[in-house]
Amino acid sequence: MDRLLAIMARLRDAESGCPWDVEQTFATIAPYTVEEAYEVADAIERDDLQDLKEELGDLLLQVVFHSRLAEEQGVFAFEDVARAINDKMIRRHPHVFGDETYAGLAAQKAGWETLKAQERHGKGRAESLLDDVPVGLPALTRAVKLSKRAARVGFVWPSVKEVMEKLHEEVEELEQELAAGDVEKAREEMGDVLFVVANLARTLDVDPEDSLRFANAKFARRFRYIEARLAERGKRPEESDLAEMDALWDEAKAAEKT
Repeated sequence: MDRLLAIMARLRDAESGCPWDVEQTFATIAPYTVEEAYEVADAIERDDLQDLKEELGDLLLQVVFHSRLAEEQGVFAFEDVARAINDKMIRRHPHVFGDETYAGLAAQKAGWETLKAQERHGKGRAESLLDDVPVGLPALTRAVKLSKRAARVGFVWPSVKEVMEKLHEEVEELEQELAAGDVEKAREEMGDVLFVVANLARTLDVDPEDSLRFANAKFARRFRYIEARLAERGKRPEESDLAEMDALWDEAKAAEKT
């Protein structure tokens, strides 16, 4: 760890460091931080533990980079980041490091949320229950987190049935705007549909980002099947038509079920 910190300090040296690293800021590095987190998730999805080791290193480098930027500004250093997360983990696990006892996992989760709420209040973030749900999260993930916060105070559809009814309602409203040719209102209704889908995922205790990643992978796998079968026929997709490609899609789908 000391070596990594020293490497980052050298890279950021204004005279002998790397010009690219020297010119970076929190804002310019932030997109790379998000990207590296997704690459960690991708390695896990592929069950590639060797790649996971490397991607975790890349993600750790992002933490070190941000910490170095803050240290140069005299705000905090990597040691402060490590100390803060150590303290937080101990504080949020009183049943492990203290005298607290929880009657089951549900009670433990409730206790965790209570502790988080107390921390938000202590930081002056208690104006709204939703204030510290990060705007920069993927939209579906943020929708789930927003609805979870609201659900804690009873602002929630009581069952899957009610959520499905709301979903059908929003789809109908989208269809109406499409029929009317109002693209801007259709865009808004599309957002409402996706928000209800995120609520449905929360109700089912399903991660919508994970579900969509799975669907993306499935689509890519089946489309590659179409490309391969067309290639056997001496064709490319642009030389085919929807009927032929749809039939091949059904073949790929049937093959996955056998």
